[in-house]
Amino acid sequence: MVFAHDSFQIKGTIADAKTLQPLEGVNIIGENQYSISSATGTFTLNNVSKGTYCLTISHLGYTSQTICIEVGPNTEVLEVFLEESTTALQEVEVNGKSKKRMNKESPVVSELVSKEFLANNRENSLMQTLSKIPGVSTINIGSGQSKPVIRGLGFNRVAVVQNGVKHEAQQWGNDHGLEIDQYGIENIKIVKGPASLVYGSDAIAGVVDIQSNPIPFKHSFSGDVNLLGESNNDLLSISAGVEGRSHNWFYRGRLTYRDYGDYKVPTDKINYENYVFTLHENNLRNTAGKEANGSLSFGYVSDRFTTETTISNVNSKNGFFANAHGLEVRTSSIDYDRSNRDIDLPYHKVNHFKVTNNTSIDLDNHTIQLDLGFQNNIREEHSEPTPHGYMPTPPNTKERGFHKNTFSLNVKDAFEPFNKHHVVAGVNLEFQDNSISGWGFLIPEYTRFTVGAFAFDQYEIHSDLHLLAGVRYDYGQINSKSYSDWYPSTINNPNGTTSYVYLQRAQDKTLDFGNVSASVGLSYILNNTTFKINAGKSFRMPLPNELASDGVNYHMYRYEQGNLDLDPEESYQLDIDIDHTTKDFSVGISPFVNVFENFIYLNPTSNYYETLQIYEYTQSKVFRAGGELRASTSIINNLQLDASAEYVYSRQTSGPKEGFTIPFSPPLSGLFSARYQFKDVLFFKEPQLTADYRITAAQDEIVPPEEQTDGYQVLNMSLLTDINLFKAKQPLELKFKLNNVFDTKYFDHTSFYRLIDVPETGRNISIALTQTF
Repeated sequence: MVFAHDSFQIKGTIADAKTLQPLEGVNIIGENQYSISSATGTFTLNNVSKGTYCLTISHLGYTSQTICIEVGPNTEVLEVFLEESTTALQEVEVNGKSKKRMNKESPVVSELVSKEFLANNRENSLMQTLSKIPGVSTINIGSGQSKPVIRGLGFNRVAVVQNGVKHEAQQWGNDHGLEIDQYGIENIKIVKGPASLVYGSDAIAGVVDIQSNPIPFKHSFSGDVNLLGESNNDLLSISAGVEGRSHNWFYRGRLTYRDYGDYKVPTDKINYENYVFTLHENNLRNTAGKEANGSLSFGYVSDRFTTETTISNVNSKNGFFANAHGLEVRTSSIDYDRSNRDIDLPYHKVNHFKVTNNTSIDLDNHTIQLDLGFQNNIREEHSEPTPHGYMPTPPNTKERGFHKNTFSLNVKDAFEPFNKHHVVAGVNLEFQDNSISGWGFLIPEYTRFTVGAFAFDQYEIHSDLHLLAGVRYDYGQINSKSYSDWYPSTINNPNGTTSYVYLQRAQDKTLDFGNVSASVGLSYILNNTTFKINAGKSFRMPLPNELASDGVNYHMYRYEQGNLDLDPEESYQLDIDIDHTTKDFSVGISPFVNVFENFIYLNPTSNYYETLQIYEYTQSKVFRAGGELRASTSIINNLQLDASAEYVYSRQTSGPKEGFTIPFSPPLSGLFSARYQFKDVLFFKEPQLTADYRITAAQDEIVPPEEQTDGYQVLNMSLLTDINLFKAKQPLELKFKLNNVFDTKYFDHTSFYRLIDVPETGRNISIALTQTF
C-alpha cells in the first residue's frame, strides 16, 4: 500500500489455488473502481480514499470471491487464490489492458508465445519448437542444434534477446547453433520485420525476445521435473527446476542434461562431391552429443523496486557428420560405426557463460529499466590433423578456437509526458572482445563497440486507435587484428627464384559505422478485428567474417574471402497485419514488402585456391515480398482446427547474381493441424490427440551453386494427457509424439546439411513426462 496525501493504492496478486500459477485477465471490481490482472497476476487500484472497501474478484472458469479490506497507510498487498468452478461465470466486461490487449494496440507485427505452446510443441532445440509459428523456420545443424530464421532471413539478421540482453555467441557461423536451454522458458515475443529501433543492429529481420518469467508469489515454493526419451537418436534427457519466494526475496534454479547418439535418416547412402558414402543402419555417423546446462537466479521485489540477477551456463559437445568435414574421412582410421554414441573427430565444444541483471525502478511518473550483461562464449572445433596445400600436418586436433567476451548495458525510461502519450527512451551499449586460436584460420581477432540511443511514442488517438513513431541512431566501431600463417607458403618470383613467405591473412584495420533507424505505424481495433500497418527502416553492421575472412571453411569445403569495403545493410519494410478473432473462429493475414539497398551475401566465383572454389562476400540490391496466412476454428465441440501458410519471394536486382533469389530462401509452405480432446479414459485425464500435416512446395528459385529441392509432405502426431495414479496434488503430464510418421525422405531447403545431400531426420518416437510440485 502506497500513501500519497489522502489517497492510496490497493495492490494485489491473484493465482490459481491449485497450481499457484498467476492468473491473467481476472476482473477486480469495487465501488467506482475496477482493474484487471496482468500476466504476472498483479493488479492495482489507484486513488482510493481511506476507509473500508469490498472487492468482487471474478474470472471465467473460477468461483468468484468478495473481499473486504480496510484501506490505510499500513494495509499490505492482497493475495487472492481462486478455486476452479464447474459452473461457467457470466462474462464481465471491464476496461482493462491485458498483455494480449497491449499487443493488439501496438502496430508492430509480433506474436506472443505462451508457456503452454512451448510445453506442447517442444522439440530438440528451442528454434525447432518455435518453427510451427507462421513465418518462423530454422537452419538445422544435426538433431540438437538450429538457428532462427524469420521470413527467410537468419544468422545475425535475427536478434535473440534473453532477459533484456542480446544473446551474443558465434552466430555468424553456418554450423553454429543457439546456446540456450529451452526448459524453464515461459514467455517469448517474436517480432517479424525490422526491429532495430529498440533492439539495435542485428535485428534487421526480426527478434526472438525470450522474456523473464513472472516473479513467484509470496511464501511460495514450486518446481518441475522433465524426463524425455527419443527413439531416433536414443536421446535421454532430464531437466529439473525449482523456484520460491519469502516476503521480498525470491530465487529460481534449473539443471538440464541431455545425452544422444547418432540420428537416423531415411537413406542408406550420401552423395557428397561425387563420392558415395554408405551409412551403417541409416545412422548419420558422428552426430552424437552431450549437453549440460545450469542456471540460478535470485532477486528482490517491493512496491517500487525489483531486481533479479541470473547466472547460467550452457556446455555442449557435438560431433560433426564425418562426411561433412571435407573428404578426409575416406582415409581416416576412425571407426565411425563402432558405436552410435561415440563423439569422434570432427567435433566441436561450446561453453556459454552468462550473467545478467534486470532492475526496475518505479518512480512517480517514470519507470526506469536497467539491463546489464556479461557473456563468455568459448567455442573449439577439432578435426583430424591433415596437411592441406602448403600447410604441413598440424601439431594437434584443435583446428579453430573462438573466445568471445561481451559486456552489455541497456537503460530505458518509460513515462507519460502528456495525456495518452506513452514515451520510451533509452540507450544501448555493447563491447565485444574476440580472440582466436588453433591452426586453421577463418576470421581474425577483433573488438567491436556499439552504442545506440532511441525514443518512441505510442499515442492513444482514441481507445481503439494507436499511433507509434520512433527514431534511433547507432554508432559502431570494429577493430580487426592482423594475422599471418603459422607455416610458409611457396611463392614463385618473376626472376625465377622461389620465396617462402608467411602469408598475411588479415591486417590491422579500424572501421566505423553509423546509421539511423526509424519506425511509424498505426493500430486500429474494430470490434473483433485488429488492423495494423507499420513502416520501418533498419540497418545491420557488417560482421568480421564478412569483412575480413580469408581462409578455408572445411565444413563447407570452400575458401571464403571477406570484403573490407562493405557498407552496412539498410532495409526498408512495410508490414500489414489484419486479425479477426471471435469465440469460435479466427483468421489473419500478414503481408510485407521489403527492400535491401545493399544486401550482403557470399558469392561463388570462378577462381580457386589450390583445389577449393573461392567464395567472396559482396553486396546487391534485393527486393522481397511475402507474408503469412492463418486460420483457426473450434466450431465443433472438443475439436480445434488450425491452418497456416507462409511464402517469401526474393529477387536480387543488382550485382553479380542479378535476377536470382538469395541463399536459403524458404519455399511456399502450409501447416494443417487438428486437435481433439477426449473425455477422461481410466486414469487418463482429458487426453488430447493432435495431428500436424505440413505441405511444402518445391524450391526452384535458387542461387548457384545451390540445388533445387523437391516438395514434400510430413505428418506428425502427438498425444497429451494428465495421469493421476498416486493422487498427487499435481498430476503427471504425459506427452507421446510420433514425428515423420511415414519415415519420409525429404530435404528442407533451409537446412545446413541439405548442401551435402543429407535428408531430414527419419521417424522418431518420443515420450516426455513432466511432474510439477
